[in-house]
Amino acid sequence: MCKRILDLSLVIPLLLLTAPLLVCIALWIKLDARGPVLFRQTRVGLDGRLFNILKFRTMVVDAEKTGYYTAEHDARITRAGAWLRRTSLDELPQLFNIVRGEMSVVGPRPTLPYQVAQYTPRQRRRLAVKPGVTGWAQVNGRNALAWPQRIELDVWYVEHQSLWLDLRILARTLRVWLRGEGVYAAKDNFKIGAQDDAQLGGPA
Repeated sequence: MCKRILDLSLVIPLLLLTAPLLVCIALWIKLDARGPVLFRQTRVGLDGRLFNILKFRTMVVDAEKTGYYTAEHDARITRAGAWLRRTSLDELPQLFNIVRGEMSVVGPRPTLPYQVAQYTPRQRRRLAVKPGVTGWAQVNGRNALAWPQRIELDVWYVEHQSLWLDLRILARTLRVWLRGEGVYAAKDNFKIGAQDDAQLGGPA
């Protein structure tokens, strides 16, 4: 309950403050390339429950049909999308996922159903908390990390979660965001079973 209160106390004011920005981004996406403003995808949340994650679309329509690895200069990324990925503002619609109770501000990044099907019993511990917009793996390397490293960091978070740790992650998230660290994965770290936000054909 305490974490839910913290989530809403952060997200509701942020939604009000960023409402004009959300509208401007939506208009830019519509003018920049054919397709919807939002990218929706089924992800796995708390205790294995499925939900639709929301992001601003950063790639051309049906980009995921031509592959999953996304490099910084991928031709499928739109002009608006390149900027949104660089600034991580494509994640802003997930504030609505938080309001709906599907996500938290801090937690492991939500993954795809087929990824979860490959989890070991230890890795399934990631599902013991709500997925987050930012998390321990995101402030310790993000997409520059190999997939097993990221999962292990997420499990560590689940085992050590506390309000103090969440506040620490939020503070470090600001630093990572300002530096633009780990937006794209190194190709050597990419595995088809490890596709996450910056590697997916739709969102960043």
